[in-house]
Amino acid sequence: MRKESDLLSELCDFLYPRSSYYGQFKPEYLVFNASLQEFAQRVSYICNLQTGGKISPEEAYKQIHGLWKQLKQAKKQLEIK
Repeated sequence: MRKESDLLSELCDFLYPRSSYYGQFKPEYLVFNASLQEFAQRVSYICNLQTGGKISPEEAYKQIHGLWKQLKQAKKQLEIK
């Protein structure tokens, strides 16, 4: 069981890498940074799918636009200026 857990952990680290945050520490900045990193990772996946011909440019645009709206909403909710 432990080996499976380690494998899943390594797989998640590979698929969803996270960088350390070195900016000014405020809880809302840390939360926004995590959202921003997730946005960047998902945009990268969408770009790769479109480049590989798996989704159309229009679909890629719609998905990225939706992610952008989510990121803007997160920023607004965190009251970051």
